[in-house]
Amino acid sequence: MICLEVLKMKGFTHFNDEGRAKMVDISEKSETTRTAVAHSSILVNKHIYNSIINNKIKKGDVLAVAQVAGIMAAKKTSDLIPMCHPISLKGADISFRWEEEGQEAYRLVIEVSAKTVGSTGVEMEALTAASITALTIYDMCKSIDKGMIIGETYLLEKSGGINGLYKRS
Repeated sequence: MICLEVLKMKGFTHFNDEGRAKMVDISEKSETTRTAVAHSSILVNKHIYNSIINNKIKKGDVLAVAQVAGIMAAKKTSDLIPMCHPISLKGADISFRWEEEGQEAYRLVIEVSAKTVGSTGVEMEALTAASITALTIYDMCKSIDKGMIIGETYLLEKSGGINGLYKRS
């Protein structure tokens, strides 16, 4: 096991004095407005693309269901990620845009924005929502083609808190 003093020197805060996992105490942090925007995507073939845009998927309106699933996931993030604090989301939104990737492939870009007023950020909520949105699309379309590719998921920007503004370059 890594020495606890080394972990503390490197800035790791999620360990107690016995070197075991703990939830960080945020009770002394001031409440500020905090926002986060996360990105994900899913690459689909032309048949799936046409089926989604023409609402021909047997399970229903893919983007509507995925949007609701993503928002539900944002609200449940602390149930999924052990050291994540439960927060009161003030808003969550998901947007989609298609990009053509050649004649037979299309990428659905997913952007999630999340907002709260509190003592900890909403990055994990935005990232979880982006991931679950992409996974829901996969689930709804897998009967057509299991070869879909879920793309990189990452934080685009965040604001609020001690570290202030972050924008991915």
